[in-house]
Amino acid sequence: MKLETIFDRGIKFHHYCNTAYPLRPNSLSQYELHDNDEIYSVVKKNIEEQDELCLYVHVPFCQARCKFCEYVVLDKPEDGDAENYVEHLLKEIEMYRNIIKDKKIVGYDLGGGTPSYLSVENLTKITDAIKRFNLEDDIYLSVETTPLIAANDPEKIKAIRELGYNRISMGFQTVSEKLLESLGREGSKSIYEKAVENVRKAGFDRLNIDLMYGFLNQTDEDFANTIKYTIALNPEFITLYRNRYKGTKLEAESQGVTLYKVNRQYSIAYNLLKESGYIANNGKNTFSKIPGDLGTSSYLTKRVVNATSYIGFGLGAQSFCGNYLAYNLGCADHKLNKYFEAIDNGILPINDIADMPAEEVRAKALSVMFYFGFISMKAYKARFNEDFKDVYAPQIEFLQKRQLMNYIDEDTFMLTDYGASHLYGIIPLFYSERSINEMFAMSERWLNDKKGEEIYLEKYDRNSFDAPSVAVDLVVLNREQSKILLITRAAHPYVNCLALPGGFYQNSDETIESAASRELIEETSVSVNITESDLIKITSTKGRDPRGWIISAAYKVVLNDEEVRPLADTDALHADWYDIASLEKDKLAFDHYDIIQYAMKDRA
Repeated sequence: MKLETIFDRGIKFHHYCNTAYPLRPNSLSQYELHDNDEIYSVVKKNIEEQDELCLYVHVPFCQARCKFCEYVVLDKPEDGDAENYVEHLLKEIEMYRNIIKDKKIVGYDLGGGTPSYLSVENLTKITDAIKRFNLEDDIYLSVETTPLIAANDPEKIKAIRELGYNRISMGFQTVSEKLLESLGREGSKSIYEKAVENVRKAGFDRLNIDLMYGFLNQTDEDFANTIKYTIALNPEFITLYRNRYKGTKLEAESQGVTLYKVNRQYSIAYNLLKESGYIANNGKNTFSKIPGDLGTSSYLTKRVVNATSYIGFGLGAQSFCGNYLAYNLGCADHKLNKYFEAIDNGILPINDIADMPAEEVRAKALSVMFYFGFISMKAYKARFNEDFKDVYAPQIEFLQKRQLMNYIDEDTFMLTDYGASHLYGIIPLFYSERSINEMFAMSERWLNDKKGEEIYLEKYDRNSFDAPSVAVDLVVLNREQSKILLITRAAHPYVNCLALPGGFYQNSDETIESAASRELIEETSVSVNITESDLIKITSTKGRDPRGWIISAAYKVVLNDEEVRPLADTDALHADWYDIASLEKDKLAFDHYDIIQYAMKDRA
């Protein structure tokens, strides 16, 4: 299949062709293992082949599940669930510690869900268990919290810092309270500001704030205000997350959100952040204010840049180690019972595990690498023992020829600014053949531009935009074009001033030309059939009318003044012919003097 065809389909199917691979939970079913002994053997073999690993602990508890959430989170945890969960989590960690032994651990994240939902006692137990691994010196231990917990429980935030966590991440997502409410999330500026204050008091000097974009009912103005507000709080890092829709309660809205909107909002954020000293290459979503610091946790940095293998502990957690990709029990049903049961029976709590061929392993690793917008040649070589340039020569040629990616040095193949806005067409170029076919099959069933338009229009709020009113102005001249038909205004603004006949386009049942004819007869009793050919000027300056932004379409008509006797009506006190040469600018309303002068440039 031609690369151009794959690229184009990825662009159209952009909600699915992102850094998350594979495309569906059961995409890799042909490679899945089901025998517990075989699963253990594959896990053990792949872990033992690694020189270093990253670890992730998943806490599946939240105060409420947000509508945009794609992760394994319990909707309604019951009393005792947290304690029971931690007890089994510690047993799972110990199972893996017997396999990992003293291998170097180069990254660790405590995520969720909401880790700070747990008690300090349980957080301490988890952290102590992780510290029994061979953690590399000076790695950042990263943890997540919510603004609400950080604002209301400063002692817990302080305790987390004392446990050794030196990077903390909070999800603001947006400062639009209307949007937050529609997403099922609690937040306000007062909560955010108190949360940041407590994080600083606890001693954290590496604070990341997550923001989201690409929602159907999120305006550019709302998003820009969120970016500006967050910058003012001065976190070290700001991470932008595009709403991915897949697997969320908002998935049905996805087709109403175009790639144009997604790219436009990213561009808004990129420029605002860059102006304020936050640095990231285009296409990367974490922006750092610390020179030389990529801004992400050690765990994520190693996963993305080096494709380092990682083991996930906890309900529904993902592991990608060597050649296998696995998801723990609970990934599908978000329930604890089967996860607990497996651990109680001494079985690794894996729901799905695929022992993948090389092309699937490469596709998974490269999809994740694009999270940072570049591929490291050295990292690829170290992970796969082959040269990236040799394996993907056709893709490289395609991307360079179209100025989508370029080498910026001997090691780094990076998105261009143009490429960053076409990322979702680029990623599928590195899919396996199986995954490319799957992308086409899924998109044929899913893509429906007409349905997307219906979804978009259903949520479209015209009142959220600064929409102008439309008016018409009539430049009615005598045959010699020495006289002009003017009215004396009877209403504010510019009451008692001379003005061109005209008024507002009032409804969609008439054209602007018919509105012009209507206004002329209403104000002067002169009946003329105005046509498109009579249009001479469109004026859109916002300050031309004190009532607001009013765009004017001016039409020019030539009549016999000896036969036409104007008669004022409606909002005109008087209507008559006036010598153009004697008109005074300050006697005319609005910008009508300028319109008249424009109309007189060509008297043909």
